[in-house]
Amino acid sequence: MNAITSVEKGPDRSDAEQALATLKAWAAGASATEIDALDPQVVRLLHGKGDYPKFNRDYPQDFKVDAAYKAGLPDLQNGPSSLIRGAKQQIQHVGISNFRLPIRFHTRNNGDLTLETSITGSVSLEADKKGINMSRIMRSFYKHAERTFSFHVIEAALDDYKSDLESFDARIQMRFSFPMKIESLRSGLSGYQYYDIALELVEKDGVRQKIIHLDYVYSSTCPCSLELSEHARATRNQLATPHSQRSVARISAVLEGDNSCLWFEDLIEACRRAVPTETQVMVKREDEQAFAELNAANPIFVEDAARLFCQQLQEDPRVGDFRVIASHQESLHSHDAISVLTEGPTFEMQSIDPKLFNTLFHVG
Repeated sequence: MNAITSVEKGPDRSDAEQALATLKAWAAGASATEIDALDPQVVRLLHGKGDYPKFNRDYPQDFKVDAAYKAGLPDLQNGPSSLIRGAKQQIQHVGISNFRLPIRFHTRNNGDLTLETSITGSVSLEADKKGINMSRIMRSFYKHAERTFSFHVIEAALDDYKSDLESFDARIQMRFSFPMKIESLRSGLSGYQYYDIALELVEKDGVRQKIIHLDYVYSSTCPCSLELSEHARATRNQLATPHSQRSVARISAVLEGDNSCLWFEDLIEACRRAVPTETQVMVKREDEQAFAELNAANPIFVEDAARLFCQQLQEDPRVGDFRVIASHQESLHSHDAISVLTEGPTFEMQSIDPKLFNTLFHVG
């Protein structure tokens, strides 16, 4: 009866201490392989609670990496296809985004200009490859960062990391804010307008495309609202104001020909010819009045904007395929008016990114 009662009570502290002593006595004659085969929690007990493993906590200032040590470092991204998780499927884009460097660019009239540039670099990944070493893309750019960038230099950088990563397709995109001095309409003042620009180089199936993207910010006065306002003045002597709003057009253009140079300033001026009501930088009263007159002389629906930009792009022999995305951020409505116009197969859109038009905001 006493024995049954003892079993029902379970092991006490004395039993646990005796079991641990037995375990340690066995471990004293066991091999390291036998010990490592035990449950990890049991191994921890054998090495002393809270004291396994015993790592060196001091940073080794004098440790040097030699070739042999480097060769022995694990590299999971270049491991065998057996390490792939998920479907063994080709990935069209894998790389880095928003890697920033100060990059020097040519300008049309004012020499070279150094601008903080956000870089996106990616390559295609074959179905049987685990991954890529992302740092190689960054190292490729640092090799060329001291040169004044043009599409020729971007091609050299792409060649480098495409070769390093043994990929068949690759792409680079470089985004920056480009300053251009703009004269006021009547006061004689001038100030810097900043344009969001991106240069993109894409290689797919051995064919390369050079693409320039530009966000152009302008004021759009509604032609319908203008006519209704004038009707109220003429028929009822009633003061009325037509509505206008800040608007954004994103122009994307493929450069035609290997030696064609479409200067940033050229594309900006083409946009200004299409829609002259660009937002102003330096404004005095006479400039504000002039801007009101300019808007009244150029009322514009979002459909008009897309076609006017299209006309300017069609007239430039340096431009091949292109896309125009326009967003008029309405002051009358709680929604925006938008249009998308494409020419050529490069920018054909069957589906629209759900957040596309959310990015067409000029935040200053």
